Amino acid sequence: MTKINVISGFLGAGKTTLIKKLLSEVFAGQKIVLIENEFGEIGIDGGFLKEAGVEITEMNSGCICCSLVGDFGKALKEVLEKFAPDRIIIEPSGVGKLSDVTKAIEGVAKDTEVELDGSITVADATKCKIYMKNFGEFFNNQVECADTIVLSRTQNMKEEKLEAAVKLLQEHNSRAAIITTPWDELDGSIILKAMDEKNSMAEELLREAHEHEHHHDGECCHDHEHEHEHHHDGECCCGHDHEHHHHHADEVFTSWGKETPHKYAEEDLKQILEVLANETGYGVILRAKGIVAGTDGSWIQFDLVPGEYEIRKGSPDYTGRLCVIGSQLKEEELAKLFQLA
Repeated sequence: MTKINVISGFLGAGKTTLIKKLLSEVFAGQKIVLIENEFGEIGIDGGFLKEAGVEITEMNSGCICCSLVGDFGKALKEVLEKFAPDRIIIEPSGVGKLSDVTKAIEGVAKDTEVELDGSITVADATKCKIYMKNFGEFFNNQVECADTIVLSRTQNMKEEKLEAAVKLLQEHNSRAAIITTPWDELDGSIILKAMDEKNSMAEELLREAHEHEHHHDGECCHDHEHEHEHHHDGECCCGHDHEHHHHHADEVFTSWGKETPHKYAEEDLKQILEVLANETGYGVILRAKGIVAGTDGSWIQFDLVPGEYEIRKGSPDYTGRLCVIGSQLKEEELAKLFQLA
């Protein structure tokens, strides 16, 4: 099965730079074909990419997402037959609609051995607002259809400007991971992992909550080392069917999570966690964890259970992430506590 990644982005956002980074740091050793589709231009970075062992199919006669939808399928099949690559990277024109590109790939996927492995949109963080205003139809489509949004040129932005850009993007796409950490601080694999990790923090904490709840129900005669099996078969050796009278954790507990480029001084974060661990004004808090950028350039990880918390140094993540699990969570109050409202 050949995997396909679409890396889109408005003109000049930095798509080719990102592709180079992924080729050298993540896809080294894989057989890659890059399909470029420059709108009315000669394909630019052919030289570099051929040196990297990448075959290029340049499609400069038009745009994948409009006149070339028919030909695109043919070109893709030819690439698959000729090169049998592990992965195809499609770099659509800067003014292409991502939804049309995705539709074209899905059309081909019906009768070929390919799967769409995620679409990335590269967006210039300094220009989001102006592009939304002036080129909304194209820019917004790329944002709305992306699984991951990689922000470029974040290194010299003021924090409040970056937070405002992220907020704008989240209004158009609340499910995508948004990468705000400057690229030179991140390994390319973290960028790719962001697609899978978007919801993993909440899922992990909810799973813990489920186990916590199960441990305290006191009715099961199972050895808890077999708890995993127990969760799947729903029946207990005492003849009880726990599924029928026992709430699932996701019915009892809810999660509040935020992705944010907001930077925290360690002292401020400690005060926030002190409040969260010991006060009751935020709902019934069972667990919290996160990784955030520090004001001193470091990254800080934290874990919290009722009454105690731990802070340690972490390595850079694609953006700051916070997650709180509990019941009757007061989301607005939590946002204020973490200085996000």
